[in-house]
Amino acid sequence: MRYLARTADGRPLVGDDEGFVPLAAAYPDAERVRDVLPRAPDGLRDLDGVPADRTPRETLSFGPFVDEPGKLFGIGLNYADHAADLSEDPPEEPASFFKPASAATGPGGPIRLPPERGSEVAAERVTAEAELAVVIGRTCRNVAVDAVDEVVAGFAPVVDVTAEDVLERNPRFLTRAKSYDTFLVLSPHLAVTGPGTDLEDVEVRTVVNDAVESRNVASNMHFSPRELVAFHSEVMTLEPGDVISTGTPGAHPIDPGDRVRAEVEGIGTVAADVVR
Repeated sequence: MRYLARTADGRPLVGDDEGFVPLAAAYPDAERVRDVLPRAPDGLRDLDGVPADRTPRETLSFGPFVDEPGKLFGIGLNYADHAADLSEDPPEEPASFFKPASAATGPGGPIRLPPERGSEVAAERVTAEAELAVVIGRTCRNVAVDAVDEVVAGFAPVVDVTAEDVLERNPRFLTRAKSYDTFLVLSPHLAVTGPGTDLEDVEVRTVVNDAVESRNVASNMHFSPRELVAFHSEVMTLEPGDVISTGTPGAHPIDPGDRVRAEVEGIGTVAADVVR
């Protein structure tokens, strides 16, 4: 497995399971992670021949894997069990929405909750949801499902956050409920898996204070990651750095002092503290 990442102070990195090297050591013409995304669908180079020593992951402090994410998609009710929990009918087509780039934060967060009361934008019940995200590597339009691997840079765990009481007041408040600052925690790395990756048995877990609150496998999605990419490419041009969060197996309420973690088996983990 290869990884693309950034340090907390913004230095771009490329790595494998043994550690990370400066991105420029492997790709001298690249100044940032976004520059390498179009190469990722074909796989990244072996780091054994790179003129730099690996730095172990545990000695590094990471920021979000990309400095300027593109379009941020969310997908609602994409797991059968989650739709049933919310007494919702399964969607017949992807139920997608946008989050602004200003909602994104990096590993550790913190996730900042809105005021509980006394404000027009108050929210008393906020939930966190672990999700598997797919990241676009190449500009594309009208991509067939069986050609999606040619445009996908890789995958990452993310924590999506929702002001649920705001959404329940009126479904038209979805954008507001999903868009508070820090309401999307991006992973410390992008896992570049290469073409043909089997995602069927990948388990996604929402963990709050070390307790697994929900879990499910990608094969139980109504629409697979590849189908979501193909579908949205028929609606609009997808570009390097666009992120499609593929839905959650379940949401869990969060409060100040909690620590939330998204675990995606074989892909990675991202965690964030919750504050107000």
